Amino acid sequence: MIYADNAATTKMSKAAMDAVCACMKDCWGNPSSLYEHGQKAKEALEDARERMAACLGCSAREITFTSGGSEADNQAILTAAYLGARKGKKHIISTAFEHHAVLHVLEKLEKEGFEVTLLDVHQDGIVSAKQVEEALREDTCLVTVMYANNEIGTIQPITEIGEVCRRHNVLFHTDAVQAVGHLPISFKDQNIDMLSLSAHKFHGPKGIGALVARKGIRLESLINGGAQERGKRAGTENLPAIVGMAAALEEACRNLEENASRMTRLRNRLIEGLDEIPYGELNGSRETRLPGNVNFCFEGIEGESLLLLLDDKGICASSGSACTSGSLDPSHVLLAIGRPHEVAHGSLRLSISEETTPEEIETMILSVKEVVTYLRNMSPFWRDLVTGKRQHVFQQ
Repeated sequence: MIYADNAATTKMSKAAMDAVCACMKDCWGNPSSLYEHGQKAKEALEDARERMAACLGCSAREITFTSGGSEADNQAILTAAYLGARKGKKHIISTAFEHHAVLHVLEKLEKEGFEVTLLDVHQDGIVSAKQVEEALREDTCLVTVMYANNEIGTIQPITEIGEVCRRHNVLFHTDAVQAVGHLPISFKDQNIDMLSLSAHKFHGPKGIGALVARKGIRLESLINGGAQERGKRAGTENLPAIVGMAAALEEACRNLEENASRMTRLRNRLIEGLDEIPYGELNGSRETRLPGNVNFCFEGIEGESLLLLLDDKGICASSGSACTSGSLDPSHVLLAIGRPHEVAHGSLRLSISEETTPEEIETMILSVKEVVTYLRNMSPFWRDLVTGKRQHVFQQ
């Protein structure tokens, strides 16, 4: 079996599993308790926070543990919105291809009287700092732009956007779920005010993540009932998962440069091979993208059929975000970069990891070619394209 859906989730690393098991065995106390078992757990909790802070370029006190990226996104956006509302500022800037954890909370805020500007995305899948600056208003309270897109893998100019926001005194949040552990990040140096991350995207446990918030930002509590996380998130901390997340992040950052270099070479070979399929195109920039992300559209096929047949060949892939895999609608990300509906339906995302081999890349190239040809030979829509009854979207 070839696993090529690491953007959806990654296999938990041995380092993370060992850390989780050791914590469950030796640190089972409640970190809020004053007796020895509790204080031992408290020490492990704060040690994990310190280790993560060293990886992220922030202070330990700026980290609040959450259940994952979606919760962190919600807390960051609602915090900035309600802080802004108290000052009479109710305008928010984001992009049209954010994760739904961002877009859906923005829809909620619109119902509460906030105004949201969603910036158009260029065909290369990148939003510029200039676009952000031109959209700023006197009543803008927040800019939220994802670090790297979860579907097409394009990397945004986060440092430049952060600099614009800092200059205009507007809070800047980035959903960095796909970036943390895969790209070098320095929270302080990149002018970021709030950053969301999720452990299972870099070989940590599921159900755990964090919100990094600049000192001085008073977070809006989504969960009430206790004083954990300095009063910012009630509920006993999931210590084994937190310790596992810290171990996974340390390992990912320690090997980041080596892994990125190797994965980029494999990614480029995969793109090169899939480029040979006629009337198919890579989605997003060829260079400014995550090391492990490849996303193509192919004319004349349905993405769901493509995924099922690849599964029969032992390849795990996706057509976009795992969070919307049950939807029959085309990807909002692909529509945002200008792909028409009929092409957006024929998308394929292959996201590799540092464990992917060159042999697996060649197998994926051959298998995708075979499946695309097979599906097109059965497709009346493809027949219309070949006979000229319909016009091709992609040029050869």
